[in-house]
Amino acid sequence: MEKNPVIDLEAEKKEILKRYRALLTVCRRRLEKGDKELIRKAFEISLEAHKDMRRKSGEPYIYHPIAVAQICAEEIGLGTTSVVCALLHDVVEDTDLTLEDIRGLFGDKEAKIIDGLTKISGVFDQSSSLQAENFRKMLLTLSDDIRVILIKLADRLHNMRTLESMARDKQLKIASETLYLYAPLAHRLGLNAIKSELEDLGLKYTESEVYHEIEQKLAESDPERRKFINKFIVPIKEALDEAELKYKILGRPKSIFSIYHKIKTKGVPFEEIYDLFAVRIIIDTPVDREKADCWRVYSIVTDFYHPSPERLRDWISTPKANGYESLHTTVMGPDGKWVEVQIRTHRMDELAEKGYAAHWKYKEDGEERESQLEEWIRKIRELLESPEQNALDFIDDFKLNLFAEEIFVFTPKGEMRTLPANATALDFAFDVHTKVGEKCIGAKVNHKLVPLSHPLKSGDQVEVLTSVKQHPKEDWLGYVVTARAKAKIKNALKEEKKKKAEEGREMLERKFNHLKLDFTVQNINLYATYMKLPSAQELFFRVAIGMLDLKTVKNFVRDKDKKPSKQAAKPESKQPSLEQMVSNVRGKSDMLILGESLDKIDYKLSPCCTPIPGDDVFGFITINEGIKIHRVNCPNALALMSNYAYRIVKAKWMSQELLSFLAGIHISGIDEIGLVNNITKIISSELNVNMRSISFDTNDGTFEGTIMVFVHDTKHMTSLMNKLRKVPGVVSVTRIDGKS
Repeated sequence: MEKNPVIDLEAEKKEILKRYRALLTVCRRRLEKGDKELIRKAFEISLEAHKDMRRKSGEPYIYHPIAVAQICAEEIGLGTTSVVCALLHDVVEDTDLTLEDIRGLFGDKEAKIIDGLTKISGVFDQSSSLQAENFRKMLLTLSDDIRVILIKLADRLHNMRTLESMARDKQLKIASETLYLYAPLAHRLGLNAIKSELEDLGLKYTESEVYHEIEQKLAESDPERRKFINKFIVPIKEALDEAELKYKILGRPKSIFSIYHKIKTKGVPFEEIYDLFAVRIIIDTPVDREKADCWRVYSIVTDFYHPSPERLRDWISTPKANGYESLHTTVMGPDGKWVEVQIRTHRMDELAEKGYAAHWKYKEDGEERESQLEEWIRKIRELLESPEQNALDFIDDFKLNLFAEEIFVFTPKGEMRTLPANATALDFAFDVHTKVGEKCIGAKVNHKLVPLSHPLKSGDQVEVLTSVKQHPKEDWLGYVVTARAKAKIKNALKEEKKKKAEEGREMLERKFNHLKLDFTVQNINLYATYMKLPSAQELFFRVAIGMLDLKTVKNFVRDKDKKPSKQAAKPESKQPSLEQMVSNVRGKSDMLILGESLDKIDYKLSPCCTPIPGDDVFGFITINEGIKIHRVNCPNALALMSNYAYRIVKAKWMSQELLSFLAGIHISGIDEIGLVNNITKIISSELNVNMRSISFDTNDGTFEGTIMVFVHDTKHMTSLMNKLRKVPGVVSVTRIDGKS
């Protein structure tokens, strides 16, 4: 057996001090009187608290808090309070120190931030998600102090940078959470550099093959790219010098994640992505000249290269909600290659890289930008107003509303309002005022009458039409996407239900009295159970709206005193609890082997991603449907792994020569004579594959088709797709994620 390596404690001590000094060097330019002592105190407490702890990599644990504090100071630009809290962020959770100790040693502000960073420990019922509760707690504190999220992002970034030493299932869980919530949060806070790194690292662990393939292709094309960029910027440089503008030009490739996203959404191979790199022109100019000078640079660039008219993005006149300001255009460069050019000032660039943390630095320049942050936090407070909501619904609403791309719409008087993409006329009505939303009967968009469910586009002018007779209806919940509108509609429906239930209660009481049955809580509950209804309120409501025939009360009275039959007295076989299911499935081994004759374990292949043998998969333990098998890159995987990590089991396939699995293939190309015949011949004869369905659609010389086939595994599938690609006329062959 291999002996544990001998640890050189002296060398470690030196290394800890070296890292601590590096942190102080980064903080030095912002230190005020007494700050150094505070940081020293926090460091010593953290060092003592974590002295016997090590990370999975074997390093002393203290390396982690120091690194997080350094990211806060150097990469986000936060001050002493944040550095102190970053050094102490794990002590309450992992050691004997309490929040009260922190309050006594440092103060209320620090205690509050550290409380926001400390995970909830406790037992929840089987349908709730501990992870979602933790997210919610962190976001609750965010509305008081934005530093909680910024420190949490620094913590997550360091964990992602050091994820190599973790077990595969832990890597998947942490990387999924990162892509699901933390990268969008960094984007929302305008932390561009951190967002890109979190996305790239998230992809590295969730889809490592794809990640390494793109990374390698970028490395191979690097020399050629540099040459091209140098050629591209020569004339621009000369013109900028002539205009006497102070500038710097950077040429950088797009992030691996954004390239992957494009390949996936647009269905194009790496080689066909035209704007693989962006050229960024950063000018140094006074605030009052920023807009004019950025447009001057745009004019210079387009003097040399033709712009693509639909690819102009002006985020200087209307900054993004996360404070991002920049002018983007895509131009046709040398050798027929498209290039994205980003034009911004030094101030805008710092805001784009460091986000809201950099806002404090430019406070006096832009009170308007300050108010955007306030506006964002106000929206979060609004989302947090309905505490009875289940934490998972809350996270879904939060993601939907605060991470969605935005649209700008106008009131009839020309006031601009920001709504998430896909917002409807009804969302707009609730955004104006709750009362306007509740009484909305329709809207005029650009002076044309539209229904409540009409989706809005940027630039629409919206006038809401109301009626005093209107009131919210259940199906309205399907017409809205904003959390505000959803919450207000739910509240109104609840109130309406309450009123109706009161009427139903009186009707039921009269019926009970008529049948000489006491109107007691016990009898009401017995009747509700008899009617298989969850509560007395639901019972009263159904009576009021006529969904419950009061004749059933007579039947209830008749059956109430009957003796239960012996058969009925037999206890029902009790369904095992989720905890029991998890431990039964996991058993002694932590791996689910698919394709074995599993007597006890019932699993289903999930229809949302149709996994086949050879795919990288995991099992998800559901409450009512046994285990569902999902592909790791399934559209729902991120949410499942983020919110229900404890219900995820690792899974792998046995050899499946005798079994066949249904999978879908999408084919497109040029319509040629005999094409469908060639395709079906390959499928049926060459690979002995059974086809379940095939559908082709031709349009002006091109075709698109979907084929559902039975295959043994991924290898089998890949081989079939490669053969189909060789058919004359076929341009692209891709696998369909879900069943068609």
